[in-house]
This record gives sequence, structure tokens and C-alpha cells, in this order.
Amino acid sequence: MRNLKLEIEYDGTNYAGWQVQPKAHGKTIQAVIEKTLRKILREKIKIIASGRTDAGVHARAQVANFFTSSNFPLSRLKIGLNGILPEDIKVIKLNEVGPDFHSRFSAKSKIYRYTILNRGYSSPLWRNTVYFYPHPLDVKLMQKEAECLLGRHNFRAFCASHGREKDQIKEIRRIAISRKKDFIYIDIEADGFLYNMVRNIVGTLIEIGRGRIPRGSLKKILLSRNRRLAGQTVPPRGLCLLKVKY
Repeated sequence: MRNLKLEIEYDGTNYAGWQVQPKAHGKTIQAVIEKTLRKILREKIKIIASGRTDAGVHARAQVANFFTSSNFPLSRLKIGLNGILPEDIKVIKLNEVGPDFHSRFSAKSKIYRYTILNRGYSSPLWRNTVYFYPHPLDVKLMQKEAECLLGRHNFRAFCASHGREKDQIKEIRRIAISRKKDFIYIDIEADGFLYNMVRNIVGTLIEIGRGRIPRGSLKKILLSRNRRLAGQTVPPRGLCLLKVKY
């Protein structure tokens, strides 16, 4: 059995997230890729991802792996996959790895980016990949406040109220907030993420940047472990999985 590793780029706009779900919930990225692999390799394939992205969330380099008994050449497999997959899902890398590699459990950290279009009018071209926010934001203040999130903490205050994760302690290793013309980028690297954690952190930072939450409040919200004190959950379209580190 060969263990094959995929790096996948996708636009999640038209999908009900990564993970296979009942048909009533819409098509998923995992289901589309597995169907394509079955068509080429002529065997049932189960792919394992580094993590599940939600409906509307994108990826520049999602990592997944699967086992196959087929000796199908990798170069032909990559070409075949990209020839059949829809235009909003493509395999950017494909290689064979050791039998112990697991895309989720072998991962050391992940980097997510949230992109905000911060100007007075929205963009037809970027509408599916950014969050349009027309009000002025103090990026320097947002960066200063975000520093308290670095390190290992209980992030319950930024977990969705219906999140089921038992382990709510995660380590944020880097958080960088920058502005380039009309775009604000919020990059967060951590050893793991709770459900909606990034989107809730971003929503809180936006409230701080606009002056709706007083400076010095982010640390208090973090320590409170109270979701109701944090900001809104921003839309999924601005979120992208940039990289998985191993």
C-alpha cells in the first residue's frame, strides 16, 4: 500500500465545507476529490485532511493523504486529477510519503489568513474571498492588542457556543496584522484551532480597531472564557488556510 500526500488549493465558495456530509447539506470538497480518485484509480478511496474547513472557507495549501494499492504513476495521477476536478479545486502537489505520515496528527502547526477589504466600497472581483468592512480601523492598535493571544491559553472565549471540542487549550505561535493599500491581513499560526476560533478573534479585533471595545479588553476577554464578551463571528469568505507545517 502506498501512502500519497496531496496539497490542494480550493475556493470554498460553492461548497458545504471540506468534510463529507449527507447530500442534503450540499457537496463537499472531500467528496469531490474522493469521487475523482475513485474514477481514476478504480478503487474506494478515503482521504484524510489536516483539518476541516467550513463552508465558504478557502485553502491555498490544504494537506491530505490517502492509501492506495494502485501503482498508477504520480505524474499521470496529478494530471488526471486536475483534468477532472472542477476549476475551483486543484491539486498543486502530489508525492508518496512514509506509511506513518498522517496529514492531521503529523501536523505541527497551521497558518490561517483572514482578509478584510477596508474602504468605502466593495469589490466585484474579490467579493468571495474578502470581508468588506467600510469603517476605519486602527491596525496598529489591533496588532498591539493581539499580542496577548500569543502563547498557550484556553481559547474558550473565542470558540463557537456550540463547539464540541473538549480540549480548548491551544498555542498561538504567531499573529501578524498588516495593511497593504485597501487590504488588511490577519495571519495566525497555531498548533490547532477551535471551531470558529479565527473568525471570532478577527471579529473581536475589528471591534477594537473601530473603537467599539476599549483598548486593554482583549486580554480580559481571553481570561474570562466567556464567548458573549467577544466580538461577532465574521463571515467565512475572508478566511483561507495558507499552510500546514510538519
